[in-house]
Amino acid sequence: MSSLQNIGLALPEIWLALAGMALLMLGVFGGDRRARLVAWLAIAAFIVAGALILAIVPAKAALAFDSLFVVDRFGAYMKLLILAGSALSVILSFGYNEREQTARFEYPVLFVFATLGMLMMVSANDLISLYVGLELQSLALYVVAAFQRDSVRSTEAGLKYFVLGALSSGLLLYGASLVYGFAGTTRFATLAPLFAANAGPQLGVIIGIVFVAAGIAFKCSAVPFHMWTPDVYEGAPTPVTAFFAAAPKIAAVALFVRVMIGPFGPLLAQWQQVVVAISVLSMALGAYAAINQQNIKRLMAYSSIGNVGYILIGLAAGNHAGVSGVIIYLAIYLAMVLGAFACILCMREQGRFVERIDDLAGLSRTQPLLAAVFAVFLFSLAGIPPLAGFFGKVYVFLAAIQAHLYTLAVIGVLTSVVGAYYYVRIVKLMYFDEAVVRFDQPVDGSLSAVLTVTGLFTLLFFVYPAPILASAKVAAAALFPG
Repeated sequence: MSSLQNIGLALPEIWLALAGMALLMLGVFGGDRRARLVAWLAIAAFIVAGALILAIVPAKAALAFDSLFVVDRFGAYMKLLILAGSALSVILSFGYNEREQTARFEYPVLFVFATLGMLMMVSANDLISLYVGLELQSLALYVVAAFQRDSVRSTEAGLKYFVLGALSSGLLLYGASLVYGFAGTTRFATLAPLFAANAGPQLGVIIGIVFVAAGIAFKCSAVPFHMWTPDVYEGAPTPVTAFFAAAPKIAAVALFVRVMIGPFGPLLAQWQQVVVAISVLSMALGAYAAINQQNIKRLMAYSSIGNVGYILIGLAAGNHAGVSGVIIYLAIYLAMVLGAFACILCMREQGRFVERIDDLAGLSRTQPLLAAVFAVFLFSLAGIPPLAGFFGKVYVFLAAIQAHLYTLAVIGVLTSVVGAYYYVRIVKLMYFDEAVVRFDQPVDGSLSAVLTVTGLFTLLFFVYPAPILASAKVAAAALFPG
């Protein structure tokens, strides 16, 4: 393949890399007074990257850079979700950064480079290119987690994420080295037929797959590799926490699906039990550990861990319906979690951000519209029909039943019931308890825009779900060419 063809297939990533460097130069010469301009230009760069993805997506998977990079409809769908999550996260940060006096030009630039790493992860077709994309994302995320340099909590969050992230990278590299040592290649296109041809996989390969899965599970914040999530979510600036809960999680899940269904697809019987165990543990911990939380960001951290458990049900199914269910769930999850964090960013008392769940008491009396929107997101996260979150869970549960994973589906339903308690508890506080805090008025225009878009999507998804469902099936089919 010629250099021009390679560049054409990687045009969105190349564009983001150039945009990131250009924005960095603009910030360097313009200073922090250009921070808002740089942020808007970063959002414009995400929109252009999305348009380029739609323009170049091929009908069949296309390889570039000596088969290190793959472009297909699955990758295109996930990249669009990632770009949407990144753009909305930047919008969420406008008012917060200005109030906290952290409106620096480096902030959106770091988002651009983190997003570039995520896009590279999703298109990785080799264990080495996978690692390069993962680290590019992670290095930027370590910095934004500790972006409030004067805050001990933020600095601690960045340090914890860095130390544990380095450990997870080591696990992934060790697993990749084992796979290479026993299979003789790191290329996804070579690994799949190699494993399919062998009667039984070698023990070293299975151990390698377990370590690779552990490294990726850390990035997804799946149990038992979740230990960083509550502390980082609580300590990081709230818009950064919203970003962590959205775009990087989607990228990590997309990578998990591509690696397991692609090169390791023929070894479904070996890795399925590992994914099932991770899924069950994540759902259980997410349901029970969140019950006693008093900080809203920590509660959302455990909610995120639980949601990863539900998403992994679709991966454990290992079939077209399962991957399709994962894609649908991620699209719905993106809207729910960003909407919920937009509501959390509205929790201000006399200009000071408050994070205690008890401070939401009586919100329906002081800000009825905000309480109603937050209730929609909470009920959707709980999986209550006819909101979007209900359909996300239905599709992964149906995939598990189709794959005869009946116990996993039952556990998913039971943990959903338990998890609904802490969501409904917040609604009860907002509507039936006496107000203790009067949040500042009015809600920022940027927050209002995000709340409107995500709220309408979550509330009215059932009216016309066809575009999401149809495109998810097409995207999933890209991983099952046969």
